[in-house]
Order: sequence, then C-alpha cells, then structure tokens
Amino acid sequence: MRRRLAHVAILACLIFVFGLEAPGIVRAQTSHRDRATAQIEFNGNRAYQYAQQIVNCGPRWIGSPGHACAENFLKKQFAKDNIEEDTFSTNTPAGVMTMHNFIVKFPGKKDGVIVLASHYETNYPLRDIHYVGANDGAATSALLIEMANYLRGRKLDGDSIWLVFFDGEEAIQEWSDTDSLYGSRHLAAKWDRDGTLKRIQAFLLLDMIGDKDLDIARDQNSTPWLLDLVQKAAKQEGDASYFFATTNVIEDDHLPFVQRGVPSADIIDYDYGPHTFLHPDGYHHTAEDTMDKISAHSLTVVGQTMLETIHLLNQR
Repeated sequence: MRRRLAHVAILACLIFVFGLEAPGIVRAQTSHRDRATAQIEFNGNRAYQYAQQIVNCGPRWIGSPGHACAENFLKKQFAKDNIEEDTFSTNTPAGVMTMHNFIVKFPGKKDGVIVLASHYETNYPLRDIHYVGANDGAATSALLIEMANYLRGRKLDGDSIWLVFFDGEEAIQEWSDTDSLYGSRHLAAKWDRDGTLKRIQAFLLLDMIGDKDLDIARDQNSTPWLLDLVQKAAKQEGDASYFFATTNVIEDDHLPFVQRGVPSADIIDYDYGPHTFLHPDGYHHTAEDTMDKISAHSLTVVGQTMLETIHLLNQR
C-alpha cells in the first residue's frame, strides 16, 4: 500500500470517532461549469466503462491471469499508437519477478514532455480475497486511456504528452523503500541514465481519483508550484471544491521522480469510504473497492482538470 504519515491517520480516527470533518471541506455534488458548452470536454462516462473492463479482468496481482488480461487490454487500446513496453526483472520478497511498464507518446511541437501516470496492478498480499481495485488502479488507468482518446489525432502545439502505466506500485510483502514502487523506481532510473528526465516539464501522477465522494488532498511530498497550477486549473473548471481542502503526506509513484528533481504532483484521494474498526482505511485495500464506489462524474472532474493543467503548463 502507498504510505502516509501517522498524524494523518490520527486525524482520520478523530473524524471517525467524534464525527468531525476537517475544516473547509466542501463537497459539491455537481460542477459549477456548464459541461454542455465546454470547449474542452473529457468523457468520464467512457472512462468509467474502461475501468469496468479492467475490473472484469479480476485481481491483477503480478503473475496472475488478471494481470496478463490487463496488460493485453492496454496493448489492445493502443494497438494503433506508439506503445512502448518497458519490461524488467527485479528482486522482491517473493523472489525475482518480471514486471511491465507501458508508455504511450503523443508528440508535441516543443521539446518538453508532460507525463500523466497511473499504476494498473493490484496488491499482491491481497491476492486471495478477490481484490479488484476499481478505484486503486483501474479508475486512473481508465482515465489515461480516455485521455488518449482526446489526444489522438490532435495537433499538439505545446509539449509532448506521455501516458505511463506503471507496474509494481504495490508492495509484495510490506511497504518499504525497497518493497514498493518497483515500476516507477525502474523507469525514473532508466530515464535519468538516458537523459529523458531533463525533458520532463511536469510529472502528474493519478491515484484513487474515482471515489464518488471526491476529496483530493494536497500532498506535501509533491512540488508546491505544480500543485498550485492544478488548483488554478480546478478553479477555472469550476471544480475547486474537490481539490486540496486537506493536506496529506503520501509515498507513491511520484517519489522516484521527486527525488531526481522532476516537478511532480500526486493527485490522490486517499480518504476512500467510511473508516470503521474493521476497515480503518475505508475501502482502500479491501474487497469493497468495487465499481459501485466510483463514479463517471469524479473521472470527468479530474480529467477536465488535467486537460486544463496541461494547457496552463504550456502557457508558462
């Protein structure tokens, strides 16, 4: 599991025990923006259907039939694009495992690159409970697939847009610096060696953003100016109420890039579902992380905000 600092977990417990809500949280039910008249429109309904198809693969822990199914699904979606398969083998607590990152590139006129990333596999230690990760992996991978539909065939006057699907985000045994983030650690190191990192203007990681009750926290491990830009984009889209009312400290696939000086932001709603004694982290990493807990509306909100963020990045 991705890890956050203890003081945030304590806050979640206080909210559960005393019925408190963090100050300033406003949960709008619909966007203030008229989607029907938008010049830029992200199709959250179609993204939701892609998420359903990924979930239909079943659990996607590394080496499982579901994992192979998800890989084949990604390859099929990008069969007509320039999809790169970044295959590598790595030591894990369960032995040597082969993992696969996927990169899809949409070239722009400028030399820079904006990366949007997700992970697509599910948690290996939960392989026996039919954990399908509708929000944790499927929703964000689906958002990237729909992002490709928007980008495909368009003339990009700004930076190139690269979509990255990471494998091995989850721990194989227990989260640590060496047992987690396998795919992102591998790719960040590879791109550091070949000089690619110097071209990356912004790295935007999406994780757990399909939650019906969308509440994306401001991650303190992310680059402040990039989070400010995302916040500006959300405000311009009329969706500011879904972003950054609370703060968090998250260890996620953006860290290997942050550590190498790449401007990076983790767009994540870690507060997913009711916190109970049996499920202190809500639906996160439970068999309850299913399609009925996510929504096309949340995918639309985040997708629209990412499109506007890209636009703002190209104006800098």
